[in-house]
Amino acid sequence: MSQAVELPRVDVFLQELAAIQQMGSKRIAILGSRHVPLTHQQIIELMSYALALSGNQIMTSGATGTNHAAIRGAMRADPNLLTVILPQSLERQPRESREQLEQVIHLVENPENDHLSLAEASALCNQEIISRCQQLICFAFHDSHTLLSTCKVAEEQSKIVTLFYFD
Repeated sequence: MSQAVELPRVDVFLQELAAIQQMGSKRIAILGSRHVPLTHQQIIELMSYALALSGNQIMTSGATGTNHAAIRGAMRADPNLLTVILPQSLERQPRESREQLEQVIHLVENPENDHLSLAEASALCNQEIISRCQQLICFAFHDSHTLLSTCKVAEEQSKIVTLFYFD
């Protein structure tokens, strides 16, 4: 009796191949941990800058660390290609983030989530970002439960997911 060998899903492979070959701009979400070393932030900023400079629309949230670096890079390239979706209202964001966020042209606030914990609001925010993007680039640690859950949701929605681990 032969055993079934599990092959990668052909539809996922074909979708990834099509995404790689796609010419033109894409809607790319960049999400990640708040706790990022400065050198990693510089790499994320450079990547965001290059993606926006290439005409891609960048989406992220407003947290410090990864998202802050993605915002800086996209703002340098073309502020019109950046959309920042906040998990709660602007007033609920840390002061150091607010200054940068006030410069963002396409800023989406979610004040209806102000009564939720940051973790709950962030999970909802990440779902909204995933629903709007074609591709997700995520920077996480192996214990970043909210981010890893977001990646799983994105994969279930047949989004292209690139996941980088810091540890």
